[in-house]
Amino acid sequence: MSHGRRAAEPDKRTLRRELLSVRSRLTADDVRESAAALAGRALALPELAGARTVAAYVSVGSEPGTLALLDALRARGVRVLLPVLLPDNDLDWGEYETRAALARVRHGGKMALHEPAGERLGPEAVTGADVVLLPGLAVDARGMRLGRGGGSYDRVLARLERADAHPALVVLLYDTEVVERVPAEPHDRPVHAVVTPSGVRHFD
Repeated sequence: MSHGRRAAEPDKRTLRRELLSVRSRLTADDVRESAAALAGRALALPELAGARTVAAYVSVGSEPGTLALLDALRARGVRVLLPVLLPDNDLDWGEYETRAALARVRHGGKMALHEPAGERLGPEAVTGADVVLLPGLAVDARGMRLGRGGGSYDRVLARLERADAHPALVVLLYDTEVVERVPAEPHDRPVHAVVTPSGVRHFD
């Protein structure tokens, strides 16, 4: 383990704890209202305008809500891929059909996730996406994203790089989660844009 990684980790842990604490105080109304605004902002993204396949995720708990956005993308005729968490924290993928076709799956002691109930398409399916919508806890002025720390999306981003795939990477957050700087490590990759309920910001 490099010295840089050790130095960055406590900062990441502290920042994650603070951000999750703020999210935990949101009401169901807060989450619902911001989900509608978030969907509207995201649907206006040029990156999504021409997308045929979008890799997304189903929000859980007090995460910025994604279901309204997923339904709107499906209504546009977009193929929406959703992650299925594997035992080693890697992600398989399945296609989003309807809310009714989502299964609530608990992985060990972790939070229950909503996963597509149908056919599994394999971890490589994400390499065919035009846009990848990423969960996160914060993004900074450089476009560096702070994830939850499970490493699942680090693997996705590494898989995209190996496949020489270049989808637009977009993180969905609350307004207060766009911060000046998050701790970053050499393997971290910047996203192209962040969408919040009040607007969109692109990074160079």
